[in-house]
Amino acid sequence: MTTLTPLTPTDVAERLKTRRAVLIDIREPDEFAREHVVGASHAPLSGFDAVSMDRHLGREVIYTCRTGNRTGVNAVKLAACVPGEAFVLEGGLDAWKAHGLPTRTNRSQPIELMRQVQMTAGGLILVGAALGLVLHPAFWGLSAFVGAGLFVAGATGFCGMARLLAVMPWNRRAPGAA
Repeated sequence: MTTLTPLTPTDVAERLKTRRAVLIDIREPDEFAREHVVGASHAPLSGFDAVSMDRHLGREVIYTCRTGNRTGVNAVKLAACVPGEAFVLEGGLDAWKAHGLPTRTNRSQPIELMRQVQMTAGGLILVGAALGLVLHPAFWGLSAFVGAGLFVAGATGFCGMARLLAVMPWNRRAPGAA
């Protein structure tokens, strides 16, 4: 079984500094636009293509995500795209920042879509529960509805709330925006 060899943030920083490695961020475009490691290349997992790795031949390929979970779950797929040994930034972007290493942050970009879904769903569940206690038990139906939607999203991969939030005005990019 092919795996990714973990590297500490300081090891990755040194390899990037000497240009012997390239860091590939596999997070989605909205996540990458908000914050990423300075100098990282972007190849979102949702559109990942082995052919895109050809431009990095001759350099070590190090993958990263936010915490290391996504790279771990997809290790076989990612490692198969690289001839030879492939690496992963242990702890992802969160560990990189914890070591005080530089990131490029664009606070004008909206919060990542999945965080918006989590905040909205959690808020609706809390409102439904509170209104059910204070006004009428029928409001618990709101919490049940949102919970059922989250279950369906997890089971099918389709999240109606994410689709709805994605078209909200604050998530629309201005023409020419990165």
